[in-house]
Amino acid sequence: MTVEGLGRRGFVTWASVLAAGAGSSIVRAQEAPAKPQDPPAGGAPAAPAGPVEAAFERDYDAPKFRPSWKKEQISRLMLQDFVIFGHSELEMVKKLLEREPGLLNGSVDWGGGDFETALGGASHMGRRDIVTFLLERGARIDLFCAAMLGQLEVVKSFLTLQPALIDARGPHGFSLHFHAQVGGDEAQPVLDYLQSVKTVELKPVP
Repeated sequence: MTVEGLGRRGFVTWASVLAAGAGSSIVRAQEAPAKPQDPPAGGAPAAPAGPVEAAFERDYDAPKFRPSWKKEQISRLMLQDFVIFGHSELEMVKKLLEREPGLLNGSVDWGGGDFETALGGASHMGRRDIVTFLLERGARIDLFCAAMLGQLEVVKSFLTLQPALIDARGPHGFSLHFHAQVGGDEAQPVLDYLQSVKTVELKPVP
């Protein structure tokens, strides 16, 4: 199944499963460095239980600027929960943001550079109420959010600036066309415009 074929309800289910499986492992990762797992009896390596940071060593000179790290980072577990709640649970979004305002523009890498913010999740779920709340609090609006909201002139301006953005992909690979679809009637002019720029096969949105 393609990402766009997953649907909003399916994505929330997927995200919930991800949170349940990954949450405890993230806490462990913050407490101590990850250790190699012993292979099972069959000899094949055990699959990681949660997110694993890709190995990396610089093969170039390090930046001259050295960050001071004067403040502790926000809990990755809390941020993960905030982004997942951003897809469908306004009250939990409000609760966590009141507890930690720094979550507002935080993003989670679900793997392979698939970064997502709470605003991004609310946008491709068509949750205008959550989007509106986050924007009122100062969230950084992007092209995909604008498409869902039906901001035609904004979308036109971006595509005039850079026509290649018609093929841009948001979190999980969702397209501009998809974001306009989930925006409903208020975003129909944006969808019509996007189709006039590049016609794509539109799949039903649950």
